[in-house]
Amino acid sequence: MPSLQSPRPMRVMVYSDNRQVRRTVINALGTRPDPELPDLEFVEVATGPFAVRTVDAGGLDLLILDGEAAPTGGLGLARQLKDEIHRCPPTLVLTGRPQDAWLATWSRADAVVGHPIDPGQLAEAVTDVLRLRHDVATRS
Repeated sequence: MPSLQSPRPMRVMVYSDNRQVRRTVINALGTRPDPELPDLEFVEVATGPFAVRTVDAGGLDLLILDGEAAPTGGLGLARQLKDEIHRCPPTLVLTGRPQDAWLATWSRADAVVGHPIDPGQLAEAVTDVLRLRHDVATRS
């Protein structure tokens, strides 16, 4: 008998020291950027140390990290999390300039989107990463 429960929301951490960047990301994605995926639930984080603690606590499906955040930039934070967190969730980094794409590779980010944030590009990148994660989880 099929379950009538909807799947649990996919939890997305949005890290930036800038509240407006966090709001822009959340507003661009909305709660359902892809009808084939569960709803999104956002966790806003404004500091690097709290981001590390939040990821370490588990239960996240995607990390969106602002490469322009200060004093802890999202690119360095992405690399730190990939190095330190067992089974780190996929990461998407927001870069300040197209020339920073190589830094996204260095950070081992799974996706990259540039500032200023294009809502369509962000939604596409996020859904691509989350589809992979969702497909792996549903096959397990």
